[in-house]
Amino acid sequence: MLMNWLLGITNALAEGAEGAVEGAVEGAEGVQGASAAASLISMLLSLVLMVAIFYFLLIRPQRKKDKKVKEMLNSLKQGDRVTTIGGIFGTITNIKDDTITLAVGAQRTEMVFARWAIRSVEAVSVENDGEVLA
Repeated sequence: MLMNWLLGITNALAEGAEGAVEGAVEGAEGVQGASAAASLISMLLSLVLMVAIFYFLLIRPQRKKDKKVKEMLNSLKQGDRVTTIGGIFGTITNIKDDTITLAVGAQRTEMVFARWAIRSVEAVSVENDGEVLA
């Protein structure tokens, strides 16, 4: 819909410019100048439209996602049940600067990960064979 509207504006500008030049009975240079101006306006509007589409479909959603991930990583605390980017589930036992220590498995083996390696925090506790994982 927006694309049709913009194309309608560019076509109207092109027709108006050509009509005004033809009505003024100028030489062939005037017609070429008007059509060149109309094509320049059309090209600029197309470029602006492409930038707007890229911004709203690619850049803006990615910035929102990055902001949400950053907030999640900053709000990590001991006892949170997390998943790493490698698919390892564990419970945070220690947080020091940019490193996080996770207790993993039934033996609660401790593993150290970088903070950025945490993919998600589980919101609910999971029960597994009578063992409550919190």
